[in-house]
Amino acid sequence: MKRIALDIDSTLHHYWDLLERIVRDRHGVSLPYAEQRDWGITVLAVEDLRAAVTETHSEENIAGAEPYPGAVEAVSAWHEAGHWIHVTSHRAEHTCAATARWLERIGLPYDDLHCSWDKISRCVELEIDILVDDSPVNIQRALEAGITPATILHPWNEEAAADGDVITGRDWYELRARLEPVL
Repeated sequence: MKRIALDIDSTLHHYWDLLERIVRDRHGVSLPYAEQRDWGITVLAVEDLRAAVTETHSEENIAGAEPYPGAVEAVSAWHEAGHWIHVTSHRAEHTCAATARWLERIGLPYDDLHCSWDKISRCVELEIDILVDDSPVNIQRALEAGITPATILHPWNEEAAADGDVITGRDWYELRARLEPVL
């Protein structure tokens, strides 16, 4: 049995379009997905970006997210096989209830849900074996902590994921197949 941690935004569902729409509506700035080559967004003031991210995590926006094709099926199969599933997010702690309702709505089984800023410390605490996350920072920190990182490839994490120690997939079907040998 493995202990698997799963990020939510840009891992279980496509998040970027929502963030880009909110930033465009509020600030008139475009954030094209294909052009996001690093983790920093410098075209907005930090406080404006934080406000946009906070808005993406409103109850309505959380409820409206649709999982990537194959994500729920992959996680369900892992859970049914006896793997322990920890859902983790950088979402604010007060979003946990809305996030739990969303996970229930989409039918994604999990054993633990935690919303906090420091995912890796929590993963170490829980003795997580595999972290599925899109953040290049979390990918690197997972490697340093001895946790196997896996990711859906995005423009901002391709360089970090190029390391042969990172399990990658262009979508959930490919990621599930590539994770199979380590499960």
